[in-house]
Amino acid sequence: MRLTGRGWAVLISTAALLGFGLWARYPGLVGLGAVLAVALGCALVTVLVPAPLRIRRRVRPPRVARLEEASAHVEVTNASTWLAQSVTGHDLVGGRRTPFLVPRMAPGATVSTEVPIPTTHRGVIGFGPLTLHRFSFLDLLEVRQEHGDRASVLVEPRILDALGLPAGARRGHVGADERIAHGGTDLVGLREYVAGDDLRRLHWATSARRATLMVREDADPSAPHLTVLLDDRADSYAGAHDAALDGEGFEEAVDVAASLLTAAAGVESPARVVTIGGGLDEQIPAPAPAAGPAGLDPHVLGALARLERSDGGHGSGLFAGSPDVLAVITGPNSDLGDLLLTASGAPSGVVLVVDPRPEALVSAQQGVLVLRGPRAEELVHGWRTAVAR
Repeated sequence: MRLTGRGWAVLISTAALLGFGLWARYPGLVGLGAVLAVALGCALVTVLVPAPLRIRRRVRPPRVARLEEASAHVEVTNASTWLAQSVTGHDLVGGRRTPFLVPRMAPGATVSTEVPIPTTHRGVIGFGPLTLHRFSFLDLLEVRQEHGDRASVLVEPRILDALGLPAGARRGHVGADERIAHGGTDLVGLREYVAGDDLRRLHWATSARRATLMVREDADPSAPHLTVLLDDRADSYAGAHDAALDGEGFEEAVDVAASLLTAAAGVESPARVVTIGGGLDEQIPAPAPAAGPAGLDPHVLGALARLERSDGGHGSGLFAGSPDVLAVITGPNSDLGDLLLTASGAPSGVVLVVDPRPEALVSAQQGVLVLRGPRAEELVHGWRTAVAR
């Protein structure tokens, strides 16, 4: 609670009138000071009484892709049956104050407003509580009260159409050393029969043992296995030729990683995403062939959304085996020597550099394809035209 400018003027006038009137024995001044004192008392009573307000907040949607529009829908209802309410306020959105304007509400009236949520960066964007500013009788006093609860929105990386992956040449059987170019299937699991499953995929021996129909889950051994090595070191993106854009390059890099992983899921290929700093290492199995093209696992997408830049790390010794396709995503300040060496160890190695000022969009260094671009759109376009089949 605090005095407004008008409240300070009335308080000073009250003290002056009462003091001078009593000293000079001036009944008129004393009476005028008493009237102002009563006005201050009435103002104090009006703000001490809790405001009969009901706050409802809805978030739409609770998960949103980066740079998409998102907002919180807030409803304020004046529950009083006789007293109008006049309030202003602010909402905390991502730690920043956002003005919240509410017109004068008649008794029983409801006012709705939309509070925009910034989605320029990934992560959990918290907002609330709503702080309302009430003004007393004659606007002499102002009181701030928190209403409603806290909520949050998960801002996920964008998913761009990367089209697909290069052709794979995987091992003939899981764990074997020989490789095949195409054909055949690997049994990767069994599950109970669901209405609509292809009866040709029934595994009769297991069904007989368990006395229930069991269906094979097969995988194409020639399906390309993708590994995304994401450079999460802060030094690789720091500055980026413009201090105001520091960190924006990493946001674009995560968008590229999410897009490539989604492309792998779309062609029913297993994938892995690992960061140089060691903050993330997720294995993504191939979707069941019966399910058809699928999107990225929400758990993996959420992990990418919460991923932050690290202070260091190195790219050696990260892989237990050699993937078919290795996509290394990094920033303009990284030392490409070690990353190019890592990428060259895979049959299809590609280095994607988020570079605000690329000299060439597509090039080759040490036998490795290098794609450059200032944004995820350019890098994904380069992937579609030069890498995907």
